Amino acid sequence: MSDTPAFSKSVQSVPYRRLGAFYFFYFASLGALLPYWGLYLQSRGLSAHQIGMVMALLSATKVAAPNVLGWIADYTGRPVAWVRIACLLAAVLFLPLLRVSAYGEILVVTLAFGVCWSAALSQFEAVTLAHLGGAAHRYPWIRLWGSVGFIVAVLSLGMGMDRLGVDYLPRVLAVLLGLIWLSVQFVPDPAKKVLASDDRTPWRQLLWQRPVIAFLLAVFLVQAAHGPYYVFYSIYLEAHGYSGLVIGVLWSLGVVAEIVLFITFPFLVRWISLRGLWLAAMLLGTVRWLTIGFGVARLEVLLAAQLLHAATFAVNHAVAMQLLRHYFGTRHQGKGQALYSSLSFGLGSMVGSYLAGAYWQAVGAQWVYGAAAAASLLAFLVAWLGSGRQEALSQ
Repeated sequence: MSDTPAFSKSVQSVPYRRLGAFYFFYFASLGALLPYWGLYLQSRGLSAHQIGMVMALLSATKVAAPNVLGWIADYTGRPVAWVRIACLLAAVLFLPLLRVSAYGEILVVTLAFGVCWSAALSQFEAVTLAHLGGAAHRYPWIRLWGSVGFIVAVLSLGMGMDRLGVDYLPRVLAVLLGLIWLSVQFVPDPAKKVLASDDRTPWRQLLWQRPVIAFLLAVFLVQAAHGPYYVFYSIYLEAHGYSGLVIGVLWSLGVVAEIVLFITFPFLVRWISLRGLWLAAMLLGTVRWLTIGFGVARLEVLLAAQLLHAATFAVNHAVAMQLLRHYFGTRHQGKGQALYSSLSFGLGSMVGSYLAGAYWQAVGAQWVYGAAAAASLLAFLVAWLGSGRQEALSQ
């Protein structure tokens, strides 16, 4: 009983609203970029290959930028200050996109803005978890505001696109980036905590373990399979006559499914092993990409496919968080988290986006989504053969 007051006090001292505000505006900007930026670039005259290159470059910034900012923040001991700097630079460096329209110029500005924008999120995640401390189980209730922001942006921009087109999108993004920077001004630095661990296994030795290699390869393939979805889903829907509002609703439905899965995940693992959930998610990914590719003409089919976002993203990410903790422990948790983010959301997204753009017009949308389904199936085989029935996956 003596621990209860101290625990309650620490929970009450967490700046939930201020942390939540960052997630709301950050993922609102993502909700403007992912569904609609490809449409905007198309309106500027860029080809499918060029659009794929731009989006691949934006993903590429996630490979190194988070690691660099994390090292600087750890070295200086002022993580929030560096998040503020990254957010300010992202907002300022984005401004040229209000005027430029040439492909080369868009590439350069995307690289400059994307490095800062990508680096800010991973470091802010570390800040949030540090604030929560022993109440880390409450993280989903803060991260939830990011999903809310994504849905608000997707729906409102979808309705606005029907009336105003996509020309106004850069101005909306500029405002959102400014609000991201403003929200960080009210977030305090977390109290410093020293973490100890008895695990002295060298980093390189951890990386060469068979289950770890299988895990990293599987998450890379899973995210690469999302490339056609993130880059061309809205373009694909618009080409088949769907309105901006319907496109926004479909995107939002996927995020709603994601939220429901995150909330219910602790209950699911009581009945289904992590291994079972993980393997099922990759098989359902194969179904989802084939369904989108070959069922685009039927709205009810697309609605069902969007519900599978709960599997293709949410289950994969939730299971990955559990495996990272098991594989890398306390001592290497930071490096493990950075490696996971770099290989999946960074390198995986970059490769998937580039290949989708390179082959979208050459072989057609259906075959591109078919390749995404194959990548998801390959991820299933890698995880099934490489992970085995280990303790981490049987809980």
